[in-house]
Amino acid sequence: MNVAQLLVKCLEKEGVQFIFGIPGEEVLDIMDALQESPIRFITVRHEQGAAFMADVYGRLTGQAGVCLSTLGPGATNLVTGVTDANSDGAPLVAITGQVSTDKLHLTAHQYLDLNRMFAPITKRTKEVLNPETEEEIVRLAFKYAENEMPGATHITIPVDIAKKEVSEEDVPLSRVPISLRESADRTTILEAFDLIKKSKRPILLVGNGAVRASAAAALTRFVQTVHIPVINTMMAKGILSCDNPYYCCTVGIPLKDYGNIILEQADTVIAVGYDIVEYDPRNWNARRNTTIVHIASMPADINKYYQTATQVVGYIPESLDELTYLLGRGDLKDSAWALKIKDAATEDEASFMEDTSFPMKPQKILMDVRKVMGEEDILISDVGAHKMWVAREYPCFRPNTCLISNGFASMGFALPGAIAAKLVYPKRKVLAVTGDGGLLMNIQELETAVRIHTPIVVLIFHDSSYGLIKWKQMAHFGRSCYVDFENPDFVLLAESFHAKGYRVTKAEELVPILQDAFKQEVPCLIDCLVDYDENLKLTAHLKDVYATYHVKELEGC
Repeated sequence: MNVAQLLVKCLEKEGVQFIFGIPGEEVLDIMDALQESPIRFITVRHEQGAAFMADVYGRLTGQAGVCLSTLGPGATNLVTGVTDANSDGAPLVAITGQVSTDKLHLTAHQYLDLNRMFAPITKRTKEVLNPETEEEIVRLAFKYAENEMPGATHITIPVDIAKKEVSEEDVPLSRVPISLRESADRTTILEAFDLIKKSKRPILLVGNGAVRASAAAALTRFVQTVHIPVINTMMAKGILSCDNPYYCCTVGIPLKDYGNIILEQADTVIAVGYDIVEYDPRNWNARRNTTIVHIASMPADINKYYQTATQVVGYIPESLDELTYLLGRGDLKDSAWALKIKDAATEDEASFMEDTSFPMKPQKILMDVRKVMGEEDILISDVGAHKMWVAREYPCFRPNTCLISNGFASMGFALPGAIAAKLVYPKRKVLAVTGDGGLLMNIQELETAVRIHTPIVVLIFHDSSYGLIKWKQMAHFGRSCYVDFENPDFVLLAESFHAKGYRVTKAEELVPILQDAFKQEVPCLIDCLVDYDENLKLTAHLKDVYATYHVKELEGC
């Protein structure tokens, strides 16, 4: 057995189901070894797509997704997706080829120091230079990738090392299950209890760490017992079901929205599994006068706008259950102040329910999407103006049913991510919602979806521009520049990939088109013109709303 074959045995021991990547000359031995393995290699059309697929696989399963490339340009193409996983807390292991060891000190064809390149964007990067260390390097890569906080790791193997024979004593190391369920210190639990008990207007701000900790049930028990309303970040949509009476909204769009009003009027923010990379605390604690109770698996990051009164660091569901028990014996909290603000937001949204204008308003598009998608079905949002509307308008019943890249916020994420989601959950509907700008960054992966029989549906918010940047230009300068472009005929483009294309020509068509698309056995593209005049209307409306509530708050003082 050689090093490449041992690598594959190690990956099998780690429970790897899929490897996403593109073969290359420096990984030929690894590719050959995979032919004898039950691991399924998914050949993609661009390495960035491979990394996004591994990212989403890791996020949905909690086990590291694996992507593979050759050296040089193949490795550099992985960088955006690997960084996305690392910033979003998704476990991922990237494997790259490298020049032979006799060239590592030279200026060689396609050579880059990959350890130095991946070091800032991963939790750990190692080069296999001694065949006897490979199994340890692989085991450590998965350990670091999957431990809290999850992220990306990288392994690179020089081409000559991959060919070297290994001893029969070199076998994959055991993947021993480890418990991450360490209990929080009792003192901090009591400190949190005391702070919450004394608060007049507490609010829960819940982040992706709560999703990773499977804390939805414990959070629901806490909320139902103590009656404290919940706001979630974009990456924690569905952690509390949208039909729960104490669910308020999602924060994260770059405007002072209803959620910001609630957070600013709270005297205590109970941050559960919240990571400041998800939503800058400056956006809700600019005055630095909020009492913050940090409940998470990891200590809080250092930030002058996120100064905690106490930190309950431990297994989140257990911490919440202990606080539920303690607080449940006292008076219920007054949540009417926050729910009144939530009701105002709900009234705004309801006004679009019967809108039949075309191009379609983004609010109406997402209402129609929700009619078709089941509670367990998965929507994956790309990055752009549509992402703001998905975060704001798309209600979720379960965690991990709406995936949004918000740590690194990478365009081109949705289409390859949807392919991975369909591989993990083949019986669920999987919808990629994307702008026309983000779609064309990884449109080549539509061929991958067709070839490997993953019948995803892609819904395009079509406005022929980089809509989010135009929105910001118009808001700041009153004019836009360098953001408009022409598009191909998306229906013909879909058909050229042997997928199925649809074009929405009036609002009443979207629901039946979505229903028909999800019945197909091939991937489908739906081209829908969107009315992004709503962007600036929302900006103006929220300025008025924020000013009104801010004045009321001052009057109350």
